Amino acid sequence: MEDFLFPPLIIFLVIVAPIWLVLHYRSKSQISQGLTEEDFHRLTELSESADKMADRIKTLEAILDVETPDWRNKV
Repeated sequence: MEDFLFPPLIIFLVIVAPIWLVLHYRSKSQISQGLTEEDFHRLTELSESADKMADRIKTLEAILDVETPDWRNKV
């Protein structure tokens, strides 16, 4: 039984485990660095787009309230 488990264990410890550790700690360091300038710019654009969309939704709801007062009850 030991002869069956020993080679895969050695292969795992020599090849898979080091690659796994390197990739794990590389991703941890990228996360701890925070947002890049490009990420921050993109996040700002998305926030502005969300604010504009919220204003448009409020305007559309106000128009619907005037033209069709019971539209909220139909949903």
